[in-house]
Amino acid sequence: MTKSKVQIISVKGVEIRLIPKNEEQYISLTDIAKNFGEPKTLIQNWMRTRNTVEFLGIWEEMNNENFNGIEFDALKNESGSNAFSLSPKKWIKSVNAIGIISKVGRYGSGTSAHMEIASEFGSWLSPAFKLLVFQELTRLKKEEAAKYNLEWNVNRIISKANFHIHTEAVKKHLVPPRIKNTKAEGYVFANESDVLNLALFGVTAKQWRIQNPTLKGNLRDHATTEQLLVLSNLQSLNAKLMEWGSDEEQRLDILNKTAIEQMEILMRRATLKQLPASKKKELKDGKKGRRI
Repeated sequence: MTKSKVQIISVKGVEIRLIPKNEEQYISLTDIAKNFGEPKTLIQNWMRTRNTVEFLGIWEEMNNENFNGIEFDALKNESGSNAFSLSPKKWIKSVNAIGIISKVGRYGSGTSAHMEIASEFGSWLSPAFKLLVFQELTRLKKEEAAKYNLEWNVNRIISKANFHIHTEAVKKHLVPPRIKNTKAEGYVFANESDVLNLALFGVTAKQWRIQNPTLKGNLRDHATTEQLLVLSNLQSLNAKLMEWGSDEEQRLDILNKTAIEQMEILMRRATLKQLPASKKKELKDGKKGRRI
């Protein structure tokens, strides 16, 4: 399909619209939420949290030259209180937001969001389902790229926004005021990056370079699509663990267990896709064969 048309991916029987806007592609949050309850309520519950408001603000500051920072500060100060509520329409109107769409139009009704924002919503709603959505999206985009001889950078879509949320959490919770804007601050960021590396890859950045002296870039440049998907979730989870005051050892343990669980989900699905239809039916019915 061309970029001007709506595309649809199917995940666990749920059809999810991919909507074009300004040469970018937005994902229907309404469709993603259908499998978990009433979409409007779930989206508003997600938007009323302080973490979400801060995330949306960072995204708009990075991508929207007409972003209303004054109104954003007011919303951020209100967020987190029991009385605070925020809908997509209120957010769009208050800050001139471009990352979220909420309207009835040619592509149907509901709320859609830029892929980077949709990724964050998916992490909040269900990390496992979010992984499956983005794996299916990756498959679709790779097929398109091959068809039209284009490059498609999965890392940009999956990791960009969550990276900034993670660095903001490090600044807020791990960097003492006395070392801000010093070389020591850089060590804190590097160490926290290696917490994620250890949890997902089992090695630090330095260890990987020693083991792979001839390869260009870093270990994340050579990660698989599945690993990049899991890394995105780990960044969000680690930011939350820092907020809760978990120490490094606790965080590494939780992140590692989460990485293993989520990689198993993705690899199991990839394996099932490669099986013939008859074998898939056997596994589904619980008959012959071992558990994948």
